[in-house]
Amino acid sequence: MTALQIVLGVVAVGVAVWLVVLMVRDRQPDDYLYAALGLLEVGLLAQLVVGLVLVSGDHGGVNVAAYVGYLVGSLIILPAAFLWSLGERTRAGTGVLLVAVLVLPVLFTRLHQLWGAR
Repeated sequence: MTALQIVLGVVAVGVAVWLVVLMVRDRQPDDYLYAALGLLEVGLLAQLVVGLVLVSGDHGGVNVAAYVGYLVGSLIILPAAFLWSLGERTRAGTGVLLVAVLVLPVLFTRLHQLWGAR
């Protein structure tokens, strides 16, 4: 895994813990949480750029379509969850954000597996 993916994974887990605390306390996400999600999204955009640069060079047989698909998927999951959670201003909406944030480390692991298969 790249250092960027490790940092993004740690941030995602931290945000996930924050979301669990909000759900237990029956609180709505605040601006600080949205800022953390925005920071995570900027990191995901950086990961997309780095990933595209990697596959444009010598990628040694990596399934480029799958790799780019996981990169793009990781980039769009947070905005989709954010929009869904805006329509559901309850614990369930916070749960949608939680699921999206927890999916990110799984996607990072899959990216690592795809790159390692080369």
